[in-house]
Amino acid sequence: MSEIKVRPLDATTLWQIERIGAVALAPDGANAVCTLTSYSMDKNQGSTALWLLPTGLSNARAAPRRLTQCGDKDGQPLWSPQGDRIAFVAKREQQGSKDLTPQLYVLPITGGEAQRKSDFAPGIESFKWLPDGSGVVFSAWVWPEERGAKAQAKRFKAFKERKETGYVTDQAFYRFFDQNLPMGRVLHLLRLDLASGRITDLFEDTSLALPHYNDGNDAYDVHRSGRRIVFVHDAAPEPMLANRLALVELDLRSRRVSTLIDNTAWDVGAPRYSPDGSRVAALVQHVGRQHTALSQMVVVTPGQAFVAPAEDFSQHVESPLRWSAAGDALVYAAEERGRRHLWRQVIGSHRADVVHAGGWVSGFDLAGDTLAVLADSARHPGRVWAGPLASAGGLRRLEYFNDKLLSAVSLGEVKEVSVTGALGDAVQMWLTFPPAFNGKKKHPINQVIHGGPFAAAGDSFAYRWNTHVLASQGHVVAQVNFHGSSGFGFAFRDSIMGQQGQLETQDIEAGTDWLLQQKWADAKNVFATGGSYGGFMVAWMNGHVPAWPAGRYRAYICHAGVFDRVATFSADSYPERPKDLHARYWDDMPRVLAQSPHAAAAHMHTPTLVIHGAEDFRVPDCNGLAYYNTLKARGVDARLLWFPDENHWVLKPQNSRLWYAEFLAWLAAHGSRNP
Repeated sequence: MSEIKVRPLDATTLWQIERIGAVALAPDGANAVCTLTSYSMDKNQGSTALWLLPTGLSNARAAPRRLTQCGDKDGQPLWSPQGDRIAFVAKREQQGSKDLTPQLYVLPITGGEAQRKSDFAPGIESFKWLPDGSGVVFSAWVWPEERGAKAQAKRFKAFKERKETGYVTDQAFYRFFDQNLPMGRVLHLLRLDLASGRITDLFEDTSLALPHYNDGNDAYDVHRSGRRIVFVHDAAPEPMLANRLALVELDLRSRRVSTLIDNTAWDVGAPRYSPDGSRVAALVQHVGRQHTALSQMVVVTPGQAFVAPAEDFSQHVESPLRWSAAGDALVYAAEERGRRHLWRQVIGSHRADVVHAGGWVSGFDLAGDTLAVLADSARHPGRVWAGPLASAGGLRRLEYFNDKLLSAVSLGEVKEVSVTGALGDAVQMWLTFPPAFNGKKKHPINQVIHGGPFAAAGDSFAYRWNTHVLASQGHVVAQVNFHGSSGFGFAFRDSIMGQQGQLETQDIEAGTDWLLQQKWADAKNVFATGGSYGGFMVAWMNGHVPAWPAGRYRAYICHAGVFDRVATFSADSYPERPKDLHARYWDDMPRVLAQSPHAAAAHMHTPTLVIHGAEDFRVPDCNGLAYYNTLKARGVDARLLWFPDENHWVLKPQNSRLWYAEFLAWLAAHGSRNP
């Protein structure tokens, strides 16, 4: 038997890890289905299939089984209410017809091929089953002035065959993250009858539409009778990203719309009917108080007035919401100090109990009182567990997709420490050590600054910025959850508004102070790197922290970072940024400039690798290019890695491998051993 060679994690191995996605439970809890994506570095692409995961809760335990073979992007699996079929969304070729847009496929659980059940030209974005299993309600981008599926198909054909490439709009909300929203279209809910294939637009001849950025099925739910749907929508005359949403219910027979929550002070999301259909749970956020307000649960009864919840809840509750079988509690995920747990809260109580401790819970489902959880940690990629909801901590693992691959990989220790940061607050810092860490030797330090800012570095196995890969060359990787980070309460989250860059820098510097007190820290090799908001922070620090040798950071890496606050008004999120800055540039330019890295360009001296993607609409690449050009014009050592085909993230395997290679090479080239 050959000996397994243990090695540090590298970018190539990272892309060999199979990534588990959506997890859904059968109604009886006996099986789960998940998506599994495998990547080919040679082909530079991924392929996603569905896998059956027997839970062993009602019969003998069986091995996972692959369900689909033909598709490349089989996704969003959901069991039929009767548990005999799995529906999913895919683009395939079947019976000589190739899908131009995602369509609905249904797979019998007893075996056989998946069958295409929709032929809707604009495509299907998301869906939910009707309770009797006769069909689905789905979301799709449609031309609102066209009536019927045939008219939509004709319009789609004409659009696809057009020769011009210009994008024309008069909408305030027209792009999101990495794509222009479908020109001239809105997001409607439609009903598909599986037997006949008939499609009915439920919003036809109305002004109703789902939010432009919410094309998943958390924006709506179907009543157990199949006769009503509840959904959120933007009730403002001009839809915008920063608008608050209202919650309404639509009677599918009468087409009568009933308002459940429409309050200018409260944003609403993630509606979910109770098991008996008498109530609706939703998430609400008191945006009238502050746009950074924490999201809370609320339960409303159709026909009764909305009662705002008390604001003494310290968690930021995230979608989706799931009811317990008895309808007496709700299950959800929420962050707490760098971890994302799964919680159960009894209706009417302000106390929530952990039912599955993170790591980082990235998905879950509930069937009756059977729970399935998808979670990772800093020590392993996503895994699936299942078991009774009541057996907190007693869930059974269902798969071992990546265990053999990772048995040949050595991961360094991960630990968390606390430092005293800005305002005298305790600030969390995560450390990832290299596999061959020797506390008696000196190790370079890499401060990796997370994005957001309403996000957190956590007990999680990331792919875009994997700390084990970054530590593989001998660095100790540090991640500070600075002021503004999520999971530490409202005051901490809100504290940086109107003064971005200041408290965060103090926190990062406090972390570096702590690191340099450790006997294993190489004070001559300290670096700071970051993406998105972390990229903003790196650019900010370049103009506000002394450069080496008077300062401590030998080099920076800035990925998708904000450089110019005014130019970044070209971003998709432009309606939200004045709230963060407490200023609009045409009203208070000095305050905006005080939070813009480019205003301190005269003080930038630290070598920087700048990385950006041309398809990044959240932080348009004019930022990265201007930052790089500025450093070059000032004679500062700089290097540019620009991707014409990547967005806010680097998603293609070979581009990611190049990203890691450039990242590590830049740090190596600027260490004290290579002056």
